[in-house]
Amino acid sequence: MITCPNCNHQNPEGAVQCEACYTPLPSLVDCPSCGSPVQTNVSFCGQCGADLRGRPGSGSESEAATVDVSSEHRAPDGGLDDEVEIPDLLPPDPLIAIDPAMDPIMNPAGDPVPGQAEGVTPAPSGPAAEPASELSPPAPQEPPQPTEPPSQPPRPKPSSATQLQVSQARLLHVQTDTPIELPRQRSVIRIGKANDRRPPDIDVSGFPNSEIVSRVHADLRVEGDVYYLEDIGSSNGTYVNNLPLPYGNRHRLRPGDRFSLGKGDKVSFIFQES
Repeated sequence: MITCPNCNHQNPEGAVQCEACYTPLPSLVDCPSCGSPVQTNVSFCGQCGADLRGRPGSGSESEAATVDVSSEHRAPDGGLDDEVEIPDLLPPDPLIAIDPAMDPIMNPAGDPVPGQAEGVTPAPSGPAAEPASELSPPAPQEPPQPTEPPSQPPRPKPSSATQLQVSQARLLHVQTDTPIELPRQRSVIRIGKANDRRPPDIDVSGFPNSEIVSRVHADLRVEGDVYYLEDIGSSNGTYVNNLPLPYGNRHRLRPGDRFSLGKGDKVSFIFQES
């Protein structure tokens, strides 16, 4: 097996990269002492403990090999060699002086024009001649086309179909006709009276005949959209549709179910959904 140097995953022999993290795997060689396959990047054999750092092709020898650069091929530290002489520059050619005694050439008006050779006809006066090679005028650039705004996705048409809404569960106190909204995002809703051990989410202390209700009486357990009623050890019991609910048992509530906390149907609730 080849052990991945990155994640220590055991890979089969002959694998090129790790099956778990795709890291390139080192190749295997035979131990010169015991012949067991070992990885090329280890220093000792895992079977016999032989020192593999001096074996041919190991990383230590390849790293030790360096290229010796001869001093005669190195670039000189200083500037040019002192023995090299720079030859003197040749003197420039002498300037040709114009003889002022030369006969001037007369222009059409009769005035001499100095500096012109004999027999040369002066250029006629007039507008300056255009250069022989003229650059063609640049082609007029087309004005940038206005970019069209990105098309907005079509708005969905209002559908006349009825949309599903999340149902809201509540309890209706029968004796006072008081609705109690059940809290959402709760997996357990506690019903009882105020106490320090297990404070209730629905406190029935303000309802008539609440003295028959235990401080820790019942729980409503929520699983998705389903509500279950469970008695958790009340003194006077819990009744669902006039039938006793044994301690530890759960009853799935359906719209219209009526349950009572304690005997005599004095503190009763109706389960509703909308």
